[in-house]
Amino acid sequence: MTRSSRRASIEDVEVPATERRRRFTVEYKTGIVQEAAPCRAVGEIGSLLRREGLFSSQFTTWRKRYHAGARQALARRRGPKPRAESSEVARLQHENAQLRDQLARAELLIGIQKNSQRC
Repeated sequence: MTRSSRRASIEDVEVPATERRRRFTVEYKTGIVQEAAPCRAVGEIGSLLRREGLFSSQFTTWRKRYHAGARQALARRRGPKPRAESSEVARLQHENAQLRDQLARAELLIGIQKNSQRC
């Protein structure tokens, strides 16, 4: 096999695109949990999960949140927290710095007043 034919065979190989992360709706999650609730025989839940293409860890998490009465928790999305909190933190940090400056000035003035009374 020559170098050019080896390159051609490597270039001909098609690499499949990576799959996107699956996203499940709240209705789907609650439906799966409710469908699994009456399952009592060995392997019933496993067959349900295989049919739906789900992992047992996903189902376990959904079921815990469902039984905790947290329908909203099933809708919770992964990822970074909203930015609204960070702007509030930045505002409070700025205010804190201003108050520290005012305190330092007040302590300086008090110190000067004490020294002037001693003289």
